[in-house]
Amino acid sequence: MKAIIQQEANGKLVVKDIEKPKPGKGEVLVKILASPINPSDLSLLEGSFGEMREYPIIPGIEASGIVVEAGSGLLPKMRLNKKVSCVTSGNGGTWAEYMITDAKKCIVVDDETDDFQAASFIVNPLTALAFIDIAKKYNHKAIVNNAAASNLGKMLINLANKNSIEIINIVRRNEQVESLKDFGAKYILNSSETDFGEKLKDLSHKLDAKLFFDAVGGKQTKTLLKSAPNGSEIIVYAKLDKNDIEIDPVDIIQKNKKISGFLLGNYMTEKNIFKTLIDISRVKKMLGNEISTNLNKTFSLEECNSAISYYQSNMSKGKVYFELK
Repeated sequence: MKAIIQQEANGKLVVKDIEKPKPGKGEVLVKILASPINPSDLSLLEGSFGEMREYPIIPGIEASGIVVEAGSGLLPKMRLNKKVSCVTSGNGGTWAEYMITDAKKCIVVDDETDDFQAASFIVNPLTALAFIDIAKKYNHKAIVNNAAASNLGKMLINLANKNSIEIINIVRRNEQVESLKDFGAKYILNSSETDFGEKLKDLSHKLDAKLFFDAVGGKQTKTLLKSAPNGSEIIVYAKLDKNDIEIDPVDIIQKNKKISGFLLGNYMTEKNIFKTLIDISRVKKMLGNEISTNLNKTFSLEECNSAISYYQSNMSKGKVYFELK
């Protein structure tokens, strides 16, 4: 099979012919149909996402595909010949013609489900749903999200509106402000403006927004923390800024503010299987409506380095996929 290979962190991607793997106990072999490039994939390519992996690696975290071979166990047999949304279980990534993964990490979808929507069924939708659930659990009536022009950001806008939660959306370019206005967002701030911090402080205090979701990190986290009302929490879930997070300890010590982290895999692990199945059912019902992924462009595996460069320059214009058919 053909697979995208990375030999070292930050290394150039190459396509190689490698042996197609065999599924073991509890595993399935998925023939990949489509696989997106996510911000977490960029972190993986840099060697800063999740646990350290032994190189060379096949990148890619989620995909859609057909289960073409099942290992031993009831669940793998139940997945055989089904169309699925899936994520890697660490034994190989999704940017390949085939992938081995744990059968528990495959969600059966209807055959009619669009390959690209199915490929983006797990990471962004379940993350957006988790953010809303966290806000509701602690009775937050308003939240803040940066990188708001992304697919995840737009899902969050839809879900916040559905749940009567106000959302302050942070972007970094004027065209993104206009895009989110057209999308129906009510509160939009441009982080590139010189008075961004003051505007965020005024608006977050006015709406009593004390729950911040931070995909950027770096220096912006300090601005969020400084502008947030006393008692606020900044939840960091990505690192689009490659610089380390900077904070003023006074905000934490004297103003009862805190910073925590979010990783979808950890969040889902803390739930029991019953609650996880309920979340999956909720996403299925909203797929194509509140939960929808905008397709920007597709690439072949052989165009992998061009695909990464294009995605890095066009992250807010829709999702970029590897298409395999």
